Amino acid sequence: MTNDLFSVAGKVTLITGGGRGIGKMIAAGFVKAGAKVYISSRKQAVCDATAQELSAFGTCISLPVDVSGMDGIKALAAAIAAREPKLDVLIHNAGVAWLEPLEIFPEAKGWDRVVDLNMKTPFFLTQALLPQLRAAAEDRVAKVINIASIDGITVNPQETYSYAASKAGLIHLTRRMANQLAPQNIAVSAIAPGAFASDMNIAARDEGEAVAKRIPARRIGVDDDMAGAAIYLASRAGDYVVGATLIVDGGASNAR
Repeated sequence: MTNDLFSVAGKVTLITGGGRGIGKMIAAGFVKAGAKVYISSRKQAVCDATAQELSAFGTCISLPVDVSGMDGIKALAAAIAAREPKLDVLIHNAGVAWLEPLEIFPEAKGWDRVVDLNMKTPFFLTQALLPQLRAAAEDRVAKVINIASIDGITVNPQETYSYAASKAGLIHLTRRMANQLAPQNIAVSAIAPGAFASDMNIAARDEGEAVAKRIPARRIGVDDDMAGAAIYLASRAGDYVVGATLIVDGGASNAR
């Protein structure tokens, strides 16, 4: 019973930003658990290489698309629709950050680009894939999982204004979308990661021991921590988790 409860075997899954970092961690976990995984990334070489690597453990398909604008969003949705009549799990992980002092924080690259990818893209990509999500929801609860951040919950001392605001907005957007889609058998939830080593979190990647000292669990997150959280939400075990944000940070947000 437990194996079935937490199973994602056979679930058709799309992970944006799945070529590296947290997206790759989640993709690896899903592939190894028997899901059919599509990963998308704006960098084709990275996306293709990750798909090839993970295909050693199961099914992982590369769909390199830049989803930072509406053209890319529509292109990715069309690519999925051409391949799959149903989409069981949609994970919005593609994201970007910008760090710069308040006095010189730029509009286009620092604000618009960050907010568009981190908050606008999850909304409109979900909108574009509603036919496939609704088709999956005829048989079992379909899932939309937004990858937010603890920076959207507590204040990070770094001057990442648009990143923090976009992640806070994504958490609230999760609640709003969840209320709308739950009656359609589509459960929307979010994950707020803390310190995981990635190109976006350079401190966790390059100064892991120092960062770990500030975390109650005394370590940074590892791949299984992130994959496990996403698998829980995507599986039958997470069917009644609607609109909630699961914090996966070793207690870091409690210590700020």
